[in-house]
Amino acid sequence: MKALVTGATGFIGSAVVRALTMAGTNVRVLVRPHSDLRNLAGLNVERVQGDLRDRKSLRAALTGCAQLYHVAAHYTFWAAEPSIFYEVNVTGTRALLETALELGTGRIVYTSTIGAIGLPEDGRPGTEEIPVKPSQLVGDYKRSKHQAEQEVQKLARAGLPVVIVNPSAPVGERDLKPTPTGQMIVDFMKGRMWAYLDTGMNLIDVDDVATGHLRAMERGRVGERYILGNRNLTLREIFKMLSGLTGVPAPRVKLPWQAILPLAHAAHWIADHITHQPPRIPLEGVRMAKYRMHYDCSKAIRELDLPQTPAETALEKAVRWFRDHGYA
Repeated sequence: MKALVTGATGFIGSAVVRALTMAGTNVRVLVRPHSDLRNLAGLNVERVQGDLRDRKSLRAALTGCAQLYHVAAHYTFWAAEPSIFYEVNVTGTRALLETALELGTGRIVYTSTIGAIGLPEDGRPGTEEIPVKPSQLVGDYKRSKHQAEQEVQKLARAGLPVVIVNPSAPVGERDLKPTPTGQMIVDFMKGRMWAYLDTGMNLIDVDDVATGHLRAMERGRVGERYILGNRNLTLREIFKMLSGLTGVPAPRVKLPWQAILPLAHAAHWIADHITHQPPRIPLEGVRMAKYRMHYDCSKAIRELDLPQTPAETALEKAVRWFRDHGYA
């Protein structure tokens, strides 16, 4: 049996590939011509070149594959041309999954995002059944992933055998870019965190996310979505854990998100008009800080037997990897 993995060079995608190869699955990966292949080093996988915006390459990549893990996405909080979010995350996803439906691909796991899960106004953790409100879809990344998930649901109703997974904030090894959560860890290690916001997130070990993908392929119910998460933490609690792991003092100054918003707007303007590089303070991240991104992960634990590696262990793995690879 052969499985195609998109986004295989990325943080979650490469973890999925490693989990599949360890399970003995024959893996094919879709990579762009100029992809950074370091996360695939040493792995026995078949590489095919293609792009989510090239339907011909998608058909060639999917032919002969019984399974598809669609992990690829344009994942960042800023882009010089925001249209790329919709070209890749929405149109590209629709093209890939329509091709899979035409070819009769046996089983599919689609990697969505926790940002497509709604958060109750009363502060309770979000669940798979809660629709996200437009006000919670902050930025083009989340809006595009929400739209993509709607397309996936339509295809599921049309007969596509697809299961949706919604990872929370993964941490661990091989976060090359790094992701926004990984960048937060790196900034902390460099002593750049002089204050914290009264917000929170749900952390999970990236290797547990990968296992969750494989279990969703095996056990997940078609058309259902599963939150792949672990522990709900405040930002202050995360910084205390990182302080214990690194020796860097945790910030003691708490600021409301509104206090950082003008700085974030300024950083965004500079990125758009001067540097053309991602802003140092992500505007979307600050806007989302008004919510505690806490979620109920019991469905995935119950139905998929999702592993729950302690958050401290996952952070320790991330800190060690960033340190060993010269990030901090």
